[in-house]
Amino acid sequence: MTAASTIRPRASAEILVSAIADLKATFGTRLSTAVAVREHHGRDVTSHEGLPDAVVFAQSTEEVSRAVTICAAHGVPMVAFGTGTSLEGHIAALHGGISIDVSQMNAVLEVNAEDLDCLVQAGVTRKQLNEYVRHDGLMFPIDPGADASLGGMIATGASGTNAVRYGTMRENVLGLTVVLADGRVVRTGGRARKSSAGYDLTRLMVGSEGTLGIVTEARLRLRGIPESIAAAVCSFESLEGAVMTVIQTIQMGIPIARIELLDEVQIDAVNRYSKLDYPVLPTLFLEFHGTANWTEEQAAIVGELAGDNGGHGFQWTMQAEERARLWQARHDAFYAAKSLRVGSMAWVTDVCVPISRLAECILETKREILERGILAPIVGHVGDGNFHLTCLLDPDSEEEWAAVRALNDSMVSRALAMGGTCTGEHGIGYGKIDLLAKEHGDALATMRAIKQALDPQGLMNPGKIIRL
Repeated sequence: MTAASTIRPRASAEILVSAIADLKATFGTRLSTAVAVREHHGRDVTSHEGLPDAVVFAQSTEEVSRAVTICAAHGVPMVAFGTGTSLEGHIAALHGGISIDVSQMNAVLEVNAEDLDCLVQAGVTRKQLNEYVRHDGLMFPIDPGADASLGGMIATGASGTNAVRYGTMRENVLGLTVVLADGRVVRTGGRARKSSAGYDLTRLMVGSEGTLGIVTEARLRLRGIPESIAAAVCSFESLEGAVMTVIQTIQMGIPIARIELLDEVQIDAVNRYSKLDYPVLPTLFLEFHGTANWTEEQAAIVGELAGDNGGHGFQWTMQAEERARLWQARHDAFYAAKSLRVGSMAWVTDVCVPISRLAECILETKREILERGILAPIVGHVGDGNFHLTCLLDPDSEEEWAAVRALNDSMVSRALAMGGTCTGEHGIGYGKIDLLAKEHGDALATMRAIKQALDPQGLMNPGKIIRL
């Protein structure tokens, strides 16, 4: 899949040769032009691709600064790379150029247990950080499913299964070290829990997808590991019953940690892929945090709500092994969905709506999926109004591509009409570049002005978020 309308002329062969030679002189064997390496850095887990001309493996903020300075001097585009788990083409080098890989910048630099914060390099993954801090009784709660790099999670404004209680990356980043488009290094934010000093550059960078700068270090908020964690599963006779249970749980102020919806198509896929035996019905996966008594009370209340909405088989457990098995199955949902149609291509998309409109949005989307004859399991972080489709299509069928594009456009239009957004957590990349314009309209001019002020040559991940 390409995005020809966003692509400008690539740098000339002569310029690229010169830039790569300068990078080689700086990075030696940590610069690669091997096709396999370039392919790995130019494709995400779905259908988006765009190969860079070379890949640089940086090991420090200073090295990222050097790489950016060289690229800027030659007018060569650059794309930051963490683990490659994004979904909207964020890492695709649409204009060629240099992929700057920060995965070797994977040190936890500082943990302040008393203040519940830490300082990490951008290549640290969320699982790595949690393993590092758990001995202090701490955790970093943002869980998008994939073991993504924290720099990538910051760049895309990630959230995930715990966001209903702990928020998204925006609420959990205290400060950043960022390399700007000319190689300058700036530091934003700090360790104080609040500040009214100047523009909030930290929030500007969170979700900017590497178009304004490359994040190299981050100061993050940590949380205490709960005394008790209980997980639950409940099946429903109808999708509406499952969604109404979610809405009522949130409206009652129950501080649930996770509440995930899988429709009957997705639960069938999960059963097959993860060798489980849940009823093939719309299903909620839930998790409760707190004291032992409080988690038990929360589970009992939600169990009653579920029963009132046609839920049955409500089962909950505090056993770590059972909880891990349940959530691993949820995190494998994408691969489970893909296994439903061998040889298919997955188009993954998401929207987010106010919680009061969630049932309406999901049910209308479900009806349209069936009407269009598309195989598209539904799964969602429904506690905050966010749900996803994994559309499985024949990559060689223009008819199926057209049907999926029409479904995506319709779902986004529906969400926007309900006061929602075209993406709750996937980001824009180039996969949703036109949908952002539909959502924000004239505000795009302001975004474009910020982009042009910070990256006047248009070299930082060009072709993403907004067109210049």
